[in-house]
Amino acid sequence: MKITKEEILYVANLARLNVDDVEVEKLAAQIGDILSYVDTLEKVDTDGVEPTTHAIDLTNALREDVVHPHLGAEKTLANAPDEEENMFVVPKVVG
Repeated sequence: MKITKEEILYVANLARLNVDDVEVEKLAAQIGDILSYVDTLEKVDTDGVEPTTHAIDLTNALREDVVHPHLGAEKTLANAPDEEENMFVVPKVVG
């Protein structure tokens, strides 16, 4: 599927992106390649294939929750640029 410069500029405008002419040409070629590949995938025979949400049947991929000893204030604050009373000092960001 061929993507036009106008379509790239339209989508870039919607996304509030500034793209120059070189980027437009590059994006048009890349998106065209992606859409051509999707067209190829649409030709694959999927009759009898049940829809799935994952490629492998995995029910729980979570690790066991194991308690570990904490680092302590001295090690935690060792690389902090500034600390006071065992707490990080950070710049004020809210008026």
